[in-house]
Amino acid sequence: MSRRSSSRGLLATNVVAGLVGGLVASYVMERFQAALSKLSEDEQRQSQDEPATYKAADAASRAIIGHGVRREDKPFAGSIVHYAFGGAVGAIYGAAAAQRHQITAWGGVPFGATLWLVADEIGVPAAGLSRAPTEYPLSNHLSAFAAHLVYGATTETVRKLLTLRVSRGGPRADVPRTGAG
Repeated sequence: MSRRSSSRGLLATNVVAGLVGGLVASYVMERFQAALSKLSEDEQRQSQDEPATYKAADAASRAIIGHGVRREDKPFAGSIVHYAFGGAVGAIYGAAAAQRHQITAWGGVPFGATLWLVADEIGVPAAGLSRAPTEYPLSNHLSAFAAHLVYGATTETVRKLLTLRVSRGGPRADVPRTGAG
């Protein structure tokens, strides 16, 4: 195998592993946020504002089919936005990790922190999907920050496990498994 095709294979493996990692991390992040909201008063923000994912789904629907998402479909449409964004960002992270191994330092935690700052604190308000960051209590920012750290660490853990499995050849289909399990 040539160096160039090996490099492309490494990139493709990392992109796919990052995509899968981002999807898994989106789920873990969602569960983490649900647990945090049960422990804190962040429910107040939830009841006052429609989630940014609902607003993004509504905007996409208006652009694509000319009308917004029905109220009863917003949770599902918001989940699609959440997972699509999480998977796409994970894939970008995987591509970056294939090019610069330093990106994966500290187990993806700096990646999660950066995503929180760029997407949650700057991008979402700039896109008109939330109020200005100064209009939310510190506790909201801290819980969102913690959830993004979980997202980053989970994305990196899954990406690393998948790339290691591929680099080691993974399980072979032609070899029967033995033992319990």
